[in-house]
Amino acid sequence: MIYRDLGRTGYKISAVAYGGIVSMNDGQENSDRYVSWAVEQGVNYFDVAPSYGDAQEKLGNSLIPYRKNVFLACKTGQRMRKEAEEEMKASLEMLHTDAFDVYQLHGISSTEEVDRAFGPGGVMELMRDMKEKGIARKIGITAHSEEAALKAIGLYPFDTVLFPFNWHMMTAHGMGKRLIAEAKRRGMGVLCMKSMIERAWTDDGERRDSKYPKSWCKPFDTETQADLLTAAVKFAYSLGVDTIIPPGNYDHFSFAVARHAEILAEPFGEADRRLLEDHLEVVKDRPFFAV
Repeated sequence: MIYRDLGRTGYKISAVAYGGIVSMNDGQENSDRYVSWAVEQGVNYFDVAPSYGDAQEKLGNSLIPYRKNVFLACKTGQRMRKEAEEEMKASLEMLHTDAFDVYQLHGISSTEEVDRAFGPGGVMELMRDMKEKGIARKIGITAHSEEAALKAIGLYPFDTVLFPFNWHMMTAHGMGKRLIAEAKRRGMGVLCMKSMIERAWTDDGERRDSKYPKSWCKPFDTETQADLLTAAVKFAYSLGVDTIIPPGNYDHFSFAVARHAEILAEPFGEADRRLLEDHLEVVKDRPFFAV
């Protein structure tokens, strides 16, 4: 496993992180197997959220033998302090820990949400207190809106940012360029989600009947689209992200773990660029969220 600095946090984390959705809805035995394999391969960063079904429970149990040797990131989707505090206590209990290595303000999608989080009685009051008390060693933000993320990091010195630095959205729409530049300027740790995503699902039926129903968007197939998938991951690493968090299924996670060293050894090049640009003509009118 290749390890990289997570910004200026002082953490050296695996170039591929484990997204908690991999453990979601697959049963405790499978979660234990996935996590054990991940740790054996050198994965040392695990990320989960209360909104991921039963993932906190399953991942928390799976991590009991390994907790002291890994970084654990959790999130709150709440915007007000009272509700967030209740959620945070439940997360600590289910994950069998007394502190998070990273605790993130999760899923910010508008500047109005940023205003609520930073306003009177907002969740940022709790986040600051958690960091002061050591319950959250680092504080991060996750977002799907670049504008909202930029506003938030201008209001508080977050340690990390988790964002979809995706080949499709950046190439076709420029989404993420300003954010990664600002995050790097500030020395933030940069975590990348959705590096392997091709496009939005056509509809709920396509998602339900696919090989990857736990993925919020349609990922490249690990078998029939391996070249495109590899190029997309190379693209994400080429931006300077510190780690990628693959979609929420074991196939993509294990693909990334198995291929990451090869991918990093052969950086994004002209052939990869042409491959993705040609494919963009097929999917450019199908972004996976509003821009």
